[in-house]
Amino acid sequence: MARRTIEERLAHLEVQKKSLQARRGKQERTRDTRRKVLLGALVLQRLEAGHDPAFTKRLADWLRRELPPFLTRDADRALFADLIGSSVETPSTDGPTAQAEADGSEAARPQDAA
Repeated sequence: MARRTIEERLAHLEVQKKSLQARRGKQERTRDTRRKVLLGALVLQRLEAGHDPAFTKRLADWLRRELPPFLTRDADRALFADLIGSSVETPSTDGPTAQAEADGSEAARPQDAA
């Protein structure tokens, strides 16, 4: 049986290192996700239980103030609409494209990229 060269052994160790680093990264992402879920569950439980009305009000006020700028995607804002109330911003319908669509003009139709 031929013995592997030092270069082959180093290459094998490098592959093992990359595999372990990938596994560690996955474990860290899983742990981070679990922390976020548990923290969110705690916040929601405190909002729903309302054992301390003053704290519940402060928490709800804080969420209404802090969540809107944090949520950058429309789908995320819709997901939290019950927490942030009617301040959920929707895309404007007053712009030139919206006006063109209302008029039925060509500006409202996408141009063919031929």
